[in-house]
Amino acid sequence: MSPAGEKRLLQLAAGIACLVPIGMGAASIAIGPSILSGIGDPPVRDLDSHFRYLSGIFLILGLAFASCVPGIETKTARFRLLGAMVVAGGLARAWSAAEYGLPSEGHRFGLVMELGVVPLLILWQARVARRLSVR
Repeated sequence: MSPAGEKRLLQLAAGIACLVPIGMGAASIAIGPSILSGIGDPPVRDLDSHFRYLSGIFLILGLAFASCVPGIETKTARFRLLGAMVVAGGLARAWSAAEYGLPSEGHRFGLVMELGVVPLLILWQARVARRLSVR
């Protein structure tokens, strides 16, 4: 297979694979945790599994943000992508708060970080990147 053909095959496979997290993510935001078992309360093992999975993603998200710290003025695209992930999570959390009421204190702190602090950091990083690129 030619390199161009292999690239197209990879693009097709990755495009198809993207449908799983996009579909499940959107459905989970809209439906909530009951999607894990269909109807009603999901079993503890399903909630625990999903919670730990998301915690792993959250850990790597934090490490990816940390990788932006050295030379932060040159990491605009990465910083914005990571920030968009956090803001999207915050919007999903806000949806939950609107549907079921405000969550506990730790989750409210998360909302402030996700919908307040992170967008401000994105704007600040853009300002620093812009100011340093002029020099």
